[in-house]
Amino acid sequence: MSLGETLREELNCENVFTVGGIGISESVVVTWIIMGVVLLISLLVTRKLKVENPGKGQLLLEHAVTWIQGVSEGIVGTEGKGYAAYLTAVLIYIGAANLVGVFGFKPPTKDMNVTAALALMSIVLIEFSGIHKKGIKKWIKGFAEPIVLVTPINILELFIKPLSLCMRLFGNVLGAFVIMKLIEYIMPVGLPVVFSLYFDLFDGLIQAYVFVFLTGLFISENSCSSRSTG
Repeated sequence: MSLGETLREELNCENVFTVGGIGISESVVVTWIIMGVVLLISLLVTRKLKVENPGKGQLLLEHAVTWIQGVSEGIVGTEGKGYAAYLTAVLIYIGAANLVGVFGFKPPTKDMNVTAALALMSIVLIEFSGIHKKGIKKWIKGFAEPIVLVTPINILELFIKPLSLCMRLFGNVLGAFVIMKLIEYIMPVGLPVVFSLYFDLFDGLIQAYVFVFLTGLFISENSCSSRSTG
């Protein structure tokens, strides 16, 4: 099998089974597995929590949760603390989705449908934050700021932001995958292990943070008194 055929086969997201005539793709199944594993780990690590005299394990867990929440809250600021839970959940999911390749699964983020769905959820929350902060009338008027001439550009931003979030995440994950396959094709032994540590671990977590950071940044911008046109 040629390199091109291998890439096409790996990138093709096939249906694993159907339910009522609806195909369930690999990315959905792997997402269910990630959800199940995260839920199981959550149940295991929280089943013996104590209010008084917590053990070292509980203190470590509380520190980790506080740190992750602090990352999310640091992005959106004190006024956006209500959105930190969503950002934390997305951070954990994308991070886990990018890391499952280490265990032989096809990362869901290689499916554009997944990244598009994540971007769509984020943009809905971003625009909701603006409506919640300003009210529906001021939010609509914000499209004409700073001058009426830029109204089409501000409206276009509604589509540009989710598209940029989607394509940035999908493009980086896809690019890392293609580079890894090229390295494996050129030198099957040794070198792929070294690059896998970067692309599967470090780069995967970086992409999760970048997605959450940009979502939080857009929420902060949309919650300001005027709409940014940058």
